[in-house]
Order: sequence, then structure tokens, then C-alpha cells
Amino acid sequence: MATVIPEQVPEKALFADCVEFEPTKDRDVDSIPALGKPETRRKLWFQRSKKYNLEGIATQPSVYDIPDIASQYKPREDWENLHRFDPKARWTWEEEYNVVRKVDWRIMAWTAVMFTAMELDRANLSQALTDNFLRDMDMITDDYNLGNTIYALCFLSGEFPAQLLAKWLGPDRWIPIQIVLFSIVSASQFALNGRGSFLVCRALLAFLQGGFIPECVLYLSYFYKHHELTIRLSFFYTGMFIADILAAIVAFGLLHMRGVDGRSGWRWLFLIEGLVTGSIGLLSFIMMPPGPTETASWCRGKNGWFTQREEIIMVNRVIRDDPSKGTMHNRQPITPGLLWKSLTDIDLWPLYCIGFAFNIPTFSPQQYLSLSLRDLGFDTFQTNLLSIPYLILKIFNMLALATFAEYTGQLAACASMFQFWCLPFLIYLRVVDTAEASKWLTWAMISLLLAAPLGHPIQVGWISRNSNTVRSRAVGAALYNMFLQAGVITASNIYRSDDAPLYRRGNSVLIGIVSLNLVLYALAKLYYVWRNRVRDRKWNTMTPEEQLVYLSDHQDAGNKRLDFRLAS
Repeated sequence: MATVIPEQVPEKALFADCVEFEPTKDRDVDSIPALGKPETRRKLWFQRSKKYNLEGIATQPSVYDIPDIASQYKPREDWENLHRFDPKARWTWEEEYNVVRKVDWRIMAWTAVMFTAMELDRANLSQALTDNFLRDMDMITDDYNLGNTIYALCFLSGEFPAQLLAKWLGPDRWIPIQIVLFSIVSASQFALNGRGSFLVCRALLAFLQGGFIPECVLYLSYFYKHHELTIRLSFFYTGMFIADILAAIVAFGLLHMRGVDGRSGWRWLFLIEGLVTGSIGLLSFIMMPPGPTETASWCRGKNGWFTQREEIIMVNRVIRDDPSKGTMHNRQPITPGLLWKSLTDIDLWPLYCIGFAFNIPTFSPQQYLSLSLRDLGFDTFQTNLLSIPYLILKIFNMLALATFAEYTGQLAACASMFQFWCLPFLIYLRVVDTAEASKWLTWAMISLLLAAPLGHPIQVGWISRNSNTVRSRAVGAALYNMFLQAGVITASNIYRSDDAPLYRRGNSVLIGIVSLNLVLYALAKLYYVWRNRVRDRKWNTMTPEEQLVYLSDHQDAGNKRLDFRLAS
């Protein structure tokens, strides 16, 4: 939620529908150019309709338009984009639209490609299972569960170190290194020779992949406004499901290599997909600029990807939306003191609790999808292909939910729809004897359960906008993902071998967790509404002069400021 702007706005900052101006024309330093009309509804990614005057001013009102308080929000002197920061810069909707689309293609698209590569190496174990992986390795289902638990623990352990490294070195340096490192481990699974080597590789792969997602979220926040980030994150997570679809299709071909050089098909699967991921990691050194104003290089051209005018628009539109993005530069490490402040930020803990439990209702069935379909009588190649339809539906559901959440502004209510979707299908799996039912009907019900509209992009964006500082945004994203991985550990141990094949006990537990999640969403909504009302009362009892004094002298920081409102 945006920072509250004091009511006394100078007359020189009156809003205008359309103001003709030349980008290079000198402006009177004492004047405040006209602003665009405040958006009553967010302009979403697909909207370029006649409702928006493309020649009208797109620059939105912000704290930088009030001379008495503007200095309180000025970016730090070593901020990497300071040379493009200009509170008097104005631009049209047409210019903003073109810049955002260019960022989508240059930055967002490649970030999704990197996530696709990471997911390819993370999820290909599911395809390996269909090729008699457990039998070849002389392992049982509980060994597979142990591997998943170790993976989640090590992924969780890698979150903070990786995120702190990314903040220190810069995501543009650390993320490509990270991809190359975990691709080496992934490809080396070609040589697995037993339970011990399997567990070691899962641990190394997870530790090296830990932190990847929050690093990408931090990186994308340099380029997008808060309401834009949620939609982009839904496309970002689409990369994960595209990887799962590609993995199933590619596995159909690679697993036919069983017998080549006397090797199992799953060995070639690990090797070839690891090499593909490593290639993407090497390309990422070229495709990831440090920030909006740092795209020029030997490999991206001496003039970079964006013109000076486009850089001015990128920088000022983002910092007007969230002045806190100028409080740290992109290679500034997080000190132990700043880390502790972020860890003890109680206003983000409701979202951490949601992150722990929200995905458990589908994660357990998803982990066992391949084994369940084999138990139903589908062969190796049918099983891989039948895992595709639910992923396609899930992509559309997730994009629709994220768009609806930003359109309505009701983040908690929209994210909770995931739970309402899951409930009837979990009840069906609990009460029906799926061993006696049609295998196609059982496949359809499991697929519809797994196609639930994922609220993950909404919640990651929710963390970002409620942080209001770069250090909380970096640490909060990592901590949220750690809670998510703790939930994965829990989910990995709900379906047990003594409960197979119907998993009635496990499905009963999942129904109970759905009920718990609905309570958590309601409590989070109530908490944030209450916190905002308390701040409103304090803020509104101040006179305009007292508000200015507070902004000049207060010690509150980040999302503890009285002029900041938490999204819900």
C-alpha cells in the first residue's frame, strides 16, 4: 500500500489530463509540473484501451511533489539510479506503456526462463520415478520421502546465505553463478549408484538452489511497481509450470533412451537436462543487467538496452510508487543489525504463517502423482503425458487469480480461493474408494485438485509491498520461502506407506489443514485492517504542521511509519 501523502499539496501540483511538453525542454527549477490523474483502478498488464488517454500525463502524485517533505524521501547518495532521479520528470501513458513492455521482454521474460531451468532440475525426479528409478536404485517409497525431506531442509538452509550473497554481490552476478553450480550437481546424478549418493545429491542440489526465488523477486522489484510485480510474479511462476510441462514431454523422449550404452533412461534425463540448465546459467551472465540504468556493457551494447529518456521513466515511476527503494544500493550488504530488524518485523509474520501451510493441501498429492498414476494402471509414458493437463489449467487459474487480486485489491480474500478450490476434491479422495473407481475419473479428480489457482504470486508480492524497505524486502522474501519449505517438509511426510494406496489418513489431515488455512487468511486480514486503523487514528489527529514535524524528526522506519499503510 502506498505511503500516505499529506493533504496540503501545493497548487503548482494540480492534476492535468494532458499537458504538452518536450522531454528535453528546460524547466523552471521553482515550478512543479502538472501531474496525471491519480489512478482509481490499477492499469493492468493487458490494458491499453481507449479508457486511457495515451497522450495524458502518467506521472502519479507522490511525496516528491510536496517540497516540505520531499527531502525526507530523497534516495541515498550512492543509489545506483540517482543520476536519473528527477522529481520534476513527467511522461505520458504511451511512453510508460512502451517502457513497461520493453522491460517485460528484456527482464521479465529471461527471469522466467531462468526459473524454468531451475524447476527443470528440481522436478525431473518425478519423471525419473516413472522409469523404475526406485527399483534401479534399490530404494523404497520411504527413501524417496527421506530424499524429499532432506531436499526441503537443505533448500531452507540455503535461503538466507544465498539471499545475503545476492544482496552483497548483486543478483545479476550471483544468480548466474548459482544456476551453473546447481546444474553441475543435477547433471552428475547420471552417476548415482545407491541410496547414499541419491541423498547427497538431493542435499547439494537443494542447498545451491535455495534463495533463487527470493533473489529473483528482489531483482524484479528494481524494475516494477508493486501492483505490477504481483502480475509479473504470476508469469514468473508460470515458468515453473512450463518447466513441468516441458519435463513431461522431454521425458517422454529421453526415457526411451533406456538401454543406450547400457544405461537407464533416467540417467540420460538427469545428464541432458543438467547440461541445458548450465547453458542457460552461462547466458544469464549476459542477459541480467545490474539495474535499470546499468544495461550498457560489451555484450549488451555500449548504449545499453534503454535510452536516457526510458531510464528516467523507469527510475522515477518505480521510486514514486515506493520511495523506500532508494534506501539501499543494489550491491549493499545487509548487516547483522539490519538482518535482526527484518527478522523481528512482526507485521510480516502473518504472511510467514500463511506461507508455511497454504500449499500443503496440494503438495502431498502432487509429490505422489507419478506413483499414484502407476498404481492406477497407467504405463510410464502415459503417466508422464497425463501430468500435463492439470499444469495447463493451473497456469490459467493462477494468472486469472493474480489479475483479479490486483483489480479488487483484496489480497487475502483472493489468495484464500486456493483453499476453497481444494476442499471438495480432498473430500472426494477421502470418502471414495479410488481403487474401485474408474482410473480415468480418479485421474480427473486428482488433476482438478492440483489445478487449484495458486495464490503464491499474490503472497510474494504482498510481502514485497508490506516491507517498505529494501532490506526487509530481501530478508522477508527469503524468510517466507523458508516457511514455505518447512511446509514442504511437513507435506512430504503426510502420505505414508502404511496409509497406501488410498491415503485416507493423509487426506483427512489435508482437509484439516485447509480449514486451518482459511482461519489464517481471515486473521491476517483482520490484523492488517486493525493496524491501519490504529495508524489512521494517530495520523489524522495530527495537524498538517505536526505531520510535517513527524516526517522530519520521527525514528520509525520502513513499515512502522505512521504514513505507511499495510496491504490486505
